[in-house]
Amino acid sequence: MYENNDYNNFGGYNVDAQRQQQSTLSVYASRVMRRVYLKMTLALVVTAFTALFCVSTPSVIMAIVTNRILFWGLIIGELALVLFLSARIDRMSESMSTLLFYVYAIVNGAVLSIIFLVYTMSSIALTFFITAGVFGAMSIYGYFTNRDLTKIGSFLFMALIGLIICTVVNIFLKSTAMDWLISFVGVAIFIGLTAWDTQKIKQWAAMSDGNSAGKVATMGALSLYLDFINIFLYLLRFFGRSN
Repeated sequence: MYENNDYNNFGGYNVDAQRQQQSTLSVYASRVMRRVYLKMTLALVVTAFTALFCVSTPSVIMAIVTNRILFWGLIIGELALVLFLSARIDRMSESMSTLLFYVYAIVNGAVLSIIFLVYTMSSIALTFFITAGVFGAMSIYGYFTNRDLTKIGSFLFMALIGLIICTVVNIFLKSTAMDWLISFVGVAIFIGLTAWDTQKIKQWAAMSDGNSAGKVATMGALSLYLDFINIFLYLLRFFGRSN
Protein backbone atom coordinates (compact mmCIF):
# COMPACT_ATOMS: atom_id res chain seq x y z
CA MET A 1 0.00 0.00 0.00
CA TYR A 2 1.09 3.60 -0.66
CA GLU A 3 1.62 5.92 2.24
CA ASN A 4 -0.18 9.27 2.21
CA ASN A 5 2.77 11.00 0.58
CA ASP A 6 2.93 8.33 -2.10
CA TYR A 7 -0.78 8.73 -2.72
CA ASN A 8 -0.43 12.47 -3.12
CA ASN A 9 2.48 11.95 -5.50
CA PHE A 10 0.64 9.42 -7.65
CA GLY A 11 -3.10 8.79 -7.41
CA GLY A 12 -3.91 12.04 -5.62
CA TYR A 13 -1.84 14.19 -7.94
CA ASN A 14 -4.41 14.16 -10.73
CA VAL A 15 -7.21 15.01 -8.30
CA ASP A 16 -5.31 17.91 -6.79
CA ALA A 17 -4.23 19.15 -10.22
CA GLN A 18 -7.79 19.01 -11.51
CA ARG A 19 -9.07 20.88 -8.46
CA GLN A 20 -6.41 23.53 -8.88
CA GLN A 21 -7.22 23.87 -12.59
CA GLN A 22 -10.95 24.16 -11.87
CA SER A 23 -10.24 26.78 -9.21
CA THR A 24 -8.10 28.77 -11.66
CA LEU A 25 -10.79 28.59 -14.35
CA SER A 26 -13.43 29.67 -11.83
CA VAL A 27 -11.39 32.72 -10.80
CA TYR A 28 -10.71 33.63 -14.43
CA ALA A 29 -14.39 33.20 -15.37
CA SER A 30 -15.47 35.41 -12.47
CA ARG A 31 -13.12 38.16 -13.69
CA VAL A 32 -14.60 38.01 -17.18
CA MET A 33 -18.12 37.96 -15.73
CA ARG A 34 -17.36 41.13 -13.77
CA ARG A 35 -16.46 42.78 -17.08
CA VAL A 36 -19.74 41.49 -18.55
CA TYR A 37 -21.83 43.04 -15.79
CA LEU A 38 -19.82 46.27 -15.87
CA LYS A 39 -20.31 46.72 -19.61
CA MET A 40 -23.99 45.84 -19.33
CA THR A 41 -24.52 48.32 -16.49
CA LEU A 42 -22.73 51.10 -18.39
CA ALA A 43 -24.87 50.35 -21.44
CA LEU A 44 -28.05 50.67 -19.35
CA VAL A 45 -26.79 54.00 -18.00
CA VAL A 46 -26.04 55.20 -21.54
CA THR A 47 -29.52 54.13 -22.67
CA ALA A 48 -31.19 55.86 -19.72
CA PHE A 49 -29.34 59.16 -20.21
CA THR A 50 -29.95 59.10 -23.96
CA ALA A 51 -33.68 58.56 -23.40
CA LEU A 52 -33.82 61.37 -20.83
CA PHE A 53 -31.91 63.71 -23.15
CA CYS A 54 -34.27 62.97 -26.04
CA VAL A 55 -37.46 63.43 -24.03
CA SER A 56 -36.17 66.66 -22.44
CA THR A 57 -35.27 68.13 -25.85
CA PRO A 58 -38.56 69.04 -27.57
CA SER A 59 -37.13 69.19 -31.08
CA VAL A 60 -35.56 65.72 -30.76
CA ILE A 61 -38.55 63.95 -29.24
CA MET A 62 -40.91 65.59 -31.74
CA ALA A 63 -38.73 64.41 -34.60
CA ILE A 64 -38.75 60.84 -33.26
CA VAL A 65 -42.51 60.81 -32.72
CA THR A 66 -43.64 62.60 -35.88
CA ASN A 67 -41.04 61.51 -38.43
CA ARG A 68 -41.83 57.91 -39.35
CA ILE A 69 -38.75 57.60 -41.53
CA LEU A 70 -36.53 58.60 -38.60
CA PHE A 71 -38.35 56.34 -36.13
CA TRP A 72 -38.24 53.25 -38.34
CA GLY A 73 -34.70 54.12 -39.32
CA LEU A 74 -33.75 53.92 -35.63
CA ILE A 75 -35.57 50.60 -35.26
CA ILE A 76 -33.90 49.10 -38.31
CA GLY A 77 -30.57 50.60 -37.28
CA GLU A 78 -30.54 48.94 -33.86
CA LEU A 79 -31.58 45.59 -35.34
CA ALA A 80 -28.80 45.89 -37.91
CA LEU A 81 -26.28 46.72 -35.17
CA VAL A 82 -27.21 43.64 -33.13
CA LEU A 83 -27.06 41.33 -36.14
CA PHE A 84 -23.78 42.82 -37.38
CA LEU A 85 -22.17 42.68 -33.95
CA SER A 86 -23.29 39.08 -33.39
CA ALA A 87 -22.06 37.92 -36.80
CA ARG A 88 -18.79 39.84 -37.04
CA ILE A 89 -17.51 40.16 -33.49
CA ASP A 90 -14.87 37.47 -34.03
CA ARG A 91 -13.38 39.51 -36.87
CA MET A 92 -13.28 42.90 -35.17
CA SER A 93 -11.14 44.35 -32.42
CA GLU A 94 -12.29 44.52 -28.81
CA SER A 95 -12.44 48.32 -28.94
CA MET A 96 -14.60 48.27 -32.09
CA SER A 97 -17.03 45.69 -30.67
CA THR A 98 -17.33 47.72 -27.47
CA LEU A 99 -17.90 50.93 -29.45
CA LEU A 100 -20.67 49.35 -31.54
CA PHE A 101 -22.28 47.99 -28.38
CA TYR A 102 -22.51 51.46 -26.86
CA VAL A 103 -23.69 52.93 -30.16
CA TYR A 104 -26.50 50.38 -30.01
CA ALA A 105 -27.26 51.47 -26.42
CA ILE A 106 -27.53 55.07 -27.62
CA VAL A 107 -29.85 54.22 -30.53
CA ASN A 108 -31.99 52.08 -28.25
CA GLY A 109 -32.18 54.93 -25.76
CA ALA A 110 -33.51 57.22 -28.49
CA VAL A 111 -36.19 54.66 -29.38
CA LEU A 112 -37.15 54.05 -25.74
CA SER A 113 -37.48 57.77 -25.05
CA ILE A 114 -41.09 57.59 -26.24
CA ILE A 115 -42.09 55.57 -23.15
CA PHE A 116 -41.71 58.77 -21.10
CA LEU A 117 -44.54 60.24 -23.15
CA VAL A 118 -46.79 57.27 -22.37
CA TYR A 119 -46.00 56.41 -18.75
CA THR A 120 -45.31 58.46 -15.63
CA MET A 121 -41.73 58.85 -14.44
CA SER A 122 -42.53 57.23 -11.08
CA SER A 123 -44.02 54.09 -12.67
CA ILE A 124 -41.05 53.79 -15.03
CA ALA A 125 -38.66 54.04 -12.08
CA LEU A 126 -40.68 51.46 -10.11
CA THR A 127 -40.68 49.06 -13.04
CA PHE A 128 -36.94 49.53 -13.48
CA PHE A 129 -36.22 48.55 -9.87
CA ILE A 130 -38.57 45.55 -10.09
CA THR A 131 -36.80 44.49 -13.28
CA ALA A 132 -33.40 44.88 -11.61
CA GLY A 133 -34.49 42.65 -8.74
CA VAL A 134 -35.96 39.94 -10.98
CA PHE A 135 -33.02 40.07 -13.38
CA GLY A 136 -30.49 39.96 -10.55
CA ALA A 137 -32.12 36.95 -8.91
CA MET A 138 -32.27 34.94 -12.15
CA SER A 139 -28.75 35.88 -13.18
CA ILE A 140 -27.42 34.76 -9.78
CA TYR A 141 -29.31 31.49 -10.17
CA GLY A 142 -27.87 30.96 -13.67
CA TYR A 143 -24.37 31.68 -12.44
CA PHE A 144 -24.34 29.38 -9.41
CA THR A 145 -26.66 26.53 -10.37
CA ASN A 146 -25.12 23.17 -11.21
CA ARG A 147 -28.13 22.25 -13.33
CA ASP A 148 -27.55 22.21 -17.08
CA LEU A 149 -29.96 24.76 -18.55
CA THR A 150 -29.21 23.93 -22.19
CA LYS A 151 -32.49 22.11 -22.88
CA ILE A 152 -34.50 24.79 -21.12
CA GLY A 153 -32.66 27.48 -23.09
CA SER A 154 -33.38 25.75 -26.40
CA PHE A 155 -37.07 25.52 -25.51
CA LEU A 156 -37.17 29.19 -24.49
CA PHE A 157 -35.51 30.23 -27.74
CA MET A 158 -38.19 28.41 -29.75
CA ALA A 159 -40.85 29.98 -27.53
CA LEU A 160 -39.32 33.38 -28.26
CA ILE A 161 -39.72 32.82 -32.00
CA GLY A 162 -43.37 31.94 -31.41
CA LEU A 163 -43.77 35.06 -29.26
CA ILE A 164 -42.39 37.27 -32.03
CA ILE A 165 -44.82 35.72 -34.55
CA CYS A 166 -47.77 36.25 -32.19
CA THR A 167 -46.69 39.85 -31.60
CA VAL A 168 -46.62 40.54 -35.35
CA VAL A 169 -50.01 38.89 -35.83
CA ASN A 170 -51.51 40.93 -32.98
CA ILE A 171 -50.40 44.16 -34.67
CA PHE A 172 -53.17 43.45 -37.18
CA LEU A 173 -55.66 41.80 -34.80
CA LYS A 174 -55.25 44.46 -32.09
CA SER A 175 -56.55 42.06 -29.45
CA THR A 176 -56.24 43.36 -25.89
CA ALA A 177 -56.54 39.86 -24.41
CA MET A 178 -53.80 38.56 -26.69
CA ASP A 179 -51.64 41.55 -25.83
CA TRP A 180 -51.86 40.74 -22.11
CA LEU A 181 -51.12 37.07 -22.81
CA ILE A 182 -48.09 38.05 -24.90
CA SER A 183 -46.86 40.23 -22.03
CA PHE A 184 -47.18 37.42 -19.48
CA VAL A 185 -45.41 34.94 -21.74
CA GLY A 186 -42.77 37.53 -22.66
CA VAL A 187 -41.85 38.12 -19.02
CA ALA A 188 -41.59 34.37 -18.38
CA ILE A 189 -39.46 33.75 -21.46
CA PHE A 190 -36.93 36.50 -20.77
CA ILE A 191 -36.70 35.63 -17.08
CA GLY A 192 -35.74 32.11 -18.12
CA LEU A 193 -33.39 33.38 -20.83
CA THR A 194 -31.59 35.50 -18.24
CA ALA A 195 -30.60 32.39 -16.27
CA TRP A 196 -29.67 30.46 -19.42
CA ASP A 197 -27.65 33.31 -20.92
CA THR A 198 -25.78 33.81 -17.65
CA GLN A 199 -24.79 30.16 -17.49
CA LYS A 200 -23.80 30.18 -21.17
CA ILE A 201 -21.71 33.33 -20.77
CA LYS A 202 -19.98 31.85 -17.72
CA GLN A 203 -19.02 28.85 -19.85
CA TRP A 204 -17.74 31.16 -22.61
CA ALA A 205 -15.73 33.06 -20.02
CA ALA A 206 -14.09 29.89 -18.68
CA MET A 207 -13.06 28.85 -22.20
CA SER A 208 -11.83 32.28 -23.31
CA ASP A 209 -8.23 33.45 -23.30
CA GLY A 210 -6.59 36.84 -22.96
CA ASN A 211 -7.24 37.68 -26.61
CA SER A 212 -10.93 36.80 -26.66
CA ALA A 213 -11.99 37.73 -23.11
CA GLY A 214 -12.90 41.30 -24.08
CA LYS A 215 -15.11 40.16 -26.96
CA VAL A 216 -16.75 37.55 -24.75
CA ALA A 217 -17.46 40.28 -22.21
CA THR A 218 -19.03 42.49 -24.91
CA MET A 219 -21.16 39.72 -26.40
CA GLY A 220 -22.22 38.57 -22.95
CA ALA A 221 -23.09 42.12 -21.93
CA LEU A 222 -25.20 42.50 -25.08
CA SER A 223 -27.12 39.29 -24.37
CA LEU A 224 -27.90 40.24 -20.77
CA TYR A 225 -28.65 43.84 -21.76
CA LEU A 226 -31.30 42.59 -24.22
CA ASP A 227 -32.78 40.29 -21.55
CA PHE A 228 -32.99 43.19 -19.08
CA ILE A 229 -34.56 45.60 -21.57
CA ASN A 230 -37.18 43.08 -22.68
CA ILE A 231 -38.15 42.16 -19.10
CA PHE A 232 -38.43 45.88 -18.35
CA LEU A 233 -40.66 46.60 -21.36
CA TYR A 234 -42.99 43.66 -20.70
CA LEU A 235 -43.27 44.49 -16.99
CA LEU A 236 -43.97 48.10 -17.88
CA ARG A 237 -47.26 46.97 -19.41
CA PHE A 238 -48.30 45.76 -15.94
CA PHE A 239 -46.80 48.40 -13.68
CA GLY A 240 -46.72 51.44 -15.97
CA ARG A 241 -49.20 54.23 -15.27
CA SER A 242 -50.32 56.37 -18.15
CA ASN A 243 -49.57 60.09 -18.17
